[in-house]
Amino acid sequence: MFGLSPLYNNLLAALFTIIYVFSLVALMEVFVTRFGLARDLSRKITHIGAGMIIAFLPLFDDTHWSKYFNVSIFVIWIALLVQKGLFADVNDEAVKTMTRTGDRRELLKGPLYFVIVATICGTLFYKTFEGVLAMSILGWGDGMAPIIGSRYGKIKYQILSPKSVEGSLTMFVSAFVASLLLVQFIVPQEYNFNRILILSGIATIAEGISPKELDNFIIPLAVIGGAQFV
Repeated sequence: MFGLSPLYNNLLAALFTIIYVFSLVALMEVFVTRFGLARDLSRKITHIGAGMIIAFLPLFDDTHWSKYFNVSIFVIWIALLVQKGLFADVNDEAVKTMTRTGDRRELLKGPLYFVIVATICGTLFYKTFEGVLAMSILGWGDGMAPIIGSRYGKIKYQILSPKSVEGSLTMFVSAFVASLLLVQFIVPQEYNFNRILILSGIATIAEGISPKELDNFIIPLAVIGGAQFV
């Protein structure tokens, strides 16, 4: 991609992902502290933005083992989230932008689960239909659903945690559209409209019945498991 050897190409691509994520977190910190952006909104924007790291995958050279450097940023954040979740103070930018209430311990739940799943998708499911779809749906679908549901949701339901029909519809539409675009962009040979439609529906059901904080595990599990049969 850059006219470099595969190793240096992949190192450079990984550096781009690192710069991107730290810039995103810093930008959200500015919006929270200076412009009063709500923490829950900042958290979900960060969630969506982190999921979009898969858009960097075409930069990686698949012919070299260093393609797995694509998860470098997630490995870094696993360590950071554990450290910050245990020891950070309330002024830490990750606490400000990735938690709902300002409690650092929240970093050890949803955000940590997200980067663990992203690491698995970037290694065991590297550039596969299942991996790209799981991250597309987890990033955009699960990111957009609470933004709309918490603000505009009128028709409520609860199975294991409170949800709304409006949020679930947003989950489905966002997951489906993002998946269509990202599968076509990253693994075009795997593009299948009907398959993506069905799996987006399965993911929406999984999100609707997920306990609080566990959707970051349950949604990709439902997508990857469902893809084996659809």
